[in-house]
Amino acid sequence: AMRVLLHVCCAACAIEPAEELARNGHRVHGFFSNPNIHPFIEFRRRLKALKVLQERLPLPVTYQEDYGLPDWLAAVRWAAPAAERCADCYRLRLARTAETAARGGYEAFATTLLSSTHQDHSVIRAIGEECARTHGVAFLAQDWRPLAERGHERARRMRLYLQNYCGCVFSEWERFRDTALHVYRGQGPAADTPEVS
Repeated sequence: AMRVLLHVCCAACAIEPAEELARNGHRVHGFFSNPNIHPFIEFRRRLKALKVLQERLPLPVTYQEDYGLPDWLAAVRWAAPAAERCADCYRLRLARTAETAARGGYEAFATTLLSSTHQDHSVIRAIGEECARTHGVAFLAQDWRPLAERGHERARRMRLYLQNYCGCVFSEWERFRDTALHVYRGQGPAADTPEVS
């Protein structure tokens, strides 16, 4: 059993990994550090959802609540292809987690990103191992994808906010660009149509 610092990307993804680690005898502490989440209101929604979850699960959490846009823009090659941007973003968050784990005397760190079916697990694992070597703390590379749907269903039952894109402005655009969400299609009232009060 180890003290494990669990990087939490969002509330829904945290439920099952946190409990699975605890069932395996580890002492788990959550860590919310996600400067990739944009816009600011979305950042607040996800932060609030995790705080609501924390009231229901025995999961202590440390939060980096500062809106991280400047840090994210400095760390991510935002003009690069998507795979490189994502790798930069993983590295920023996992390096912060590994550094915090080492400073706090944790024996290992992990990330709920490995519960997502939308993330590149091989890249996350490689970057996690790289950060582990740099900071001298073990990386627990658990594949929690089989638990993802159960965690999301529990989050729905708890009425937690569930986001519908990864977090950054690029992922938001990719998620919604082919939809008609919030697209105005009407012509509006004719100029001579009287207003109805």
